[in-house]
Amino acid sequence: MIDLHTHTIFSDGELIPAELVRRASAIGYEAIAITDHIDQSNIDLIIPRIVKAVNSLKDHVPVKIIPGAELTHVPPALISDMVKEARKLGAKIIVIHGETIVEPVAEGTNRAGIEAGADIIAHPGLISSEDLLFAKEKGVTLEITARKGHSITNGHVAKKALQFGVPLTINTDAHAPSDLITKQFATSVLLGAGIENPSIGEIFDNARSLVNKAIG
Repeated sequence: MIDLHTHTIFSDGELIPAELVRRASAIGYEAIAITDHIDQSNIDLIIPRIVKAVNSLKDHVPVKIIPGAELTHVPPALISDMVKEARKLGAKIIVIHGETIVEPVAEGTNRAGIEAGADIIAHPGLISSEDLLFAKEKGVTLEITARKGHSITNGHVAKKALQFGVPLTINTDAHAPSDLITKQFATSVLLGAGIENPSIGEIFDNARSLVNKAIG
């Protein structure tokens, strides 16, 4: 399993980074990104802490660890500058908290994240055809999520992304130990979203490509 969207006590997760990584490793994770929630108020606090945690752990665990961040409920007009700042601070995977239908995310967030060149638009909800085509053009990946609530629109995201040729990945958006999943369970989530082989294999390959790009 490669999971590029998780949270620790640095935002609203339950685990410190070391325990999150250990638990992920114990169930067979290949790679994990720590992407705690950030906005304008905490970007300079959270990302350096994630980077420090990753640097202290990476040589002592079998799982690849990537420092990242999730821009969450950031006004669309501010997203571009925040993506640039997050990268300067050391975030290697930038996730945008997309327009899930279970939260009042500002309209235009998906579009702003794509335009800013974020790596992943998480739980993008009922993403429009125009934004799908823009994501394809920009090489931005869309998320199929294992998280309850946000997963309601997985079917729409999967169907439209496959139709337009937009890259997909599957993440947990983990906040607690029970949120972590095996690759077998991830496959079931993808099947439940209406995705079949060989597309499932391609989705796992997309995740691996994001990891390789992030770790250089």
